[in-house]
Parts: sequence; structure tokens; C-alpha cells
Amino acid sequence: MSDSEAMPAEVAAAAQPPADAPGPQTVDTSNEALRDGVNRCPKCGSTDIQLRVSAGMLVCLFCRYEWSEAMIEPKVSGEAPLQDLTGTVVASGATDISPEVSGVITLKCAGCGSEVVVNTAAAMSSRCHWCRHVLTINEQVPNGAVPDAVLPFGITRDQAVQHIRDFAGARRLFAHRRFRSDFAPEKVVGVYLPYMVVDGNASADVQGFGEVETRRYTRRNGDHDETYYDADVYQVGRHVDFTVDDLTIESSAERANMNAFVNTNNVINAILPFDTKSAVQWNANYLVGFTSERRDQDVSQVQPVLEDQLLSIARSQVEGSVARYNRGVRWEAEHLSVHGTRWVSMYLPVWLYSFYSEENGRAMVHYIAVNGRTGETMGSIPVSQGRLILAALTVGTVLEAIALWLLVVMS
Repeated sequence: MSDSEAMPAEVAAAAQPPADAPGPQTVDTSNEALRDGVNRCPKCGSTDIQLRVSAGMLVCLFCRYEWSEAMIEPKVSGEAPLQDLTGTVVASGATDISPEVSGVITLKCAGCGSEVVVNTAAAMSSRCHWCRHVLTINEQVPNGAVPDAVLPFGITRDQAVQHIRDFAGARRLFAHRRFRSDFAPEKVVGVYLPYMVVDGNASADVQGFGEVETRRYTRRNGDHDETYYDADVYQVGRHVDFTVDDLTIESSAERANMNAFVNTNNVINAILPFDTKSAVQWNANYLVGFTSERRDQDVSQVQPVLEDQLLSIARSQVEGSVARYNRGVRWEAEHLSVHGTRWVSMYLPVWLYSFYSEENGRAMVHYIAVNGRTGETMGSIPVSQGRLILAALTVGTVLEAIALWLLVVMS
């Protein structure tokens, strides 16, 4: 990284691939052992299976045998370092969604041959009404419902309730009266949210101007003193090569909508990161007892979000090299080159508590979210304007009294 001699005439916000660039490379992540839709216990053959959260393992409800699916990381990343990543690699669960594919899937029961219908918009499993086998959507279908991997819940429901109770309790003083009376953290819901988990190999150039202060002085202007400074201005340019590993981006348009006038689902970003390296190969039985949302964004639709985040990372990477410009640096042109990306569709676990409020005719849904792996908690609570004003007046009165007391003591 070094200071540049000249400012380029034009700098693009993000590099575009050449016209003759090859198409994306696809990595098959489907779970071959589950293609018939019946996930049997490896020990006894029962299909009554669900996640035991405290252990992060699947457990057979008949013989109590526990096991886990294989980690997804070795299957999609291989041995090559991220510095060598080129082109676009898309795991099979992250491929483009076919618009003509319905969310209603018909499964043929491997136990008795009956046909069972599953609406993937609401569930990922169903029980055969004839032989009672549990059928799960494990084969990847092109409607965004089946990801490549799932990160199992590691925080139990009771632990999540306590996290939410503690979070709200610390803010109870200014909470709205109806929130305090109707607060019921036991209504928390465990939900798997769809994300694109991205590896990237990129480089960036930033150009701008930096200032080094040389002198500071004051001048009298009427009844006031005004501070002035002199500074040397430098043209600054930096180049940085970097990689990102498991960057998480929402792949649901609704969750990516940060309209704070409608809801506060943006709090979910505050409970990142997730330990995505612990994600396992997709198995719908991890979802038993939980809800989930379906991915509705393709790679091309979230690409601008990725490029924006990569530029932010590039700016932070060069920050340490411009410390000598004590008046700061104003970046005026940026260029991002993305050499390679790898996309994996993944379900990440969140405990979610919602509270509907309406004030002055405006509806708002407040959320408190708990990271289903780490317990990190963040949320929004409707506040009482009256309590806030009273507190402000009380604090103001106290500060005014202290100021008067100090004046008396000093005189």
C-alpha cells in the first residue's frame, strides 16, 4: 500500500466480470443417504427423529440413539486456500430458484407406497397417514426451501427465555405499560433463517485526500473565540488484497428489509456472528419442532450486498496505514475487484420473541432475538414517552441543582 501520484479519472464501485467469463461452477451438496425422503435411525430404523438441542445431535425417539450429519465445510471448500479462489462457485442448494416451481411437494412413502403432500412454505416434514413413517424434504428442490447446510440450535428454549427475560428486565424502567403487562417470553419461537454464507477473494483500490494538521490557533470573533487550523493536504491511494471466510448475508427479502417504521427485524444483524464452521449437511429432521423461512433471493440478487460489504472491509483494512493523516482521509473513489466467490445456502438458528404495538395509529412489530448458538441477545422494546420525558426532567433538575450548588461553593 502506498500514496498515489495521480487520481484516476474514473473508478468503478465494483468490478464487472468479462463478457466471456465462464458460468458458475456447481458443487453438489445433496445428502445421498436421504434421497428416498425417509430418514431412518441408523441403529433401529425408526423415523421418529428430532434434534436434541443440548447436545446438537439428532436423537431417535424410539431407541434414544444419537448421531450427527457430516460437516458441510470439507465438502464445499476442499483443500485450496481462499487466496486461490477464482470464478463463481455455487453449492447446489444455493442455485437460482425456478419461478415455476410450487412450494407443494408430493413424496412417495418408502414404507407403504402412499403419496404424502408437504407444503414447504410451512413445514419440511410430514407423517404418512397409513404407516406413520415420518417423511422429510431432504432432496434439494429448486424452490429455495432446501439449503445446503443447517447449523443446529445449541441454546435451549429455557435458556432463550431467560436471555429474553434478562434483556427486557434491564430495560423495564422505560418500557411501555402494555409491554410490561403483556410480556410473555415463554412465547418465544425457534426459527431457522435462510442465509447465504460466502467465501471471497478480492482486491480493492481506494483514492482520496488526507490532511495533516500543522498549526491550530484561535481568533476573537465578536464575543466568541473561534478555533482555526492549518493543514497540509495529500493525495492518498491504497491497494489491498484480502479474503473473507463465511460472510453471512440474508437471503430472505423480508428479513433484508430494514424499514424501521414497520418492524425491527434488523436486530438480527446485531446477534451475529454464528459459528458457521460447525454447520452440518442438510437433514430436515434438524427442523422438527422449529419453524423456518424459505430463501427467495438468488446469488445475483444479493451480489450488490456482498460488494458493499467487501468495500467496507477494504476500507477497514487500509485504516491502519493512514493514521498519520490526523485530520482524517476523505475517500473519493473506490474500485473493487472480486476474483472469486463461493456461495453456500444455510439455515441459521434464532430464537425470536415478537411484540405487536400500536401508537398514534402506527403499527410496529418489535423483536427480541437470541442467537441460537451463542446466546447473544438484542432487541427492541416499545418505550413510554411519558416515562422518558419524566426521566429527562428529573435528570435535568438534578443537574441544575448540582450546578447551582457548585456556583454557591465556588463563590
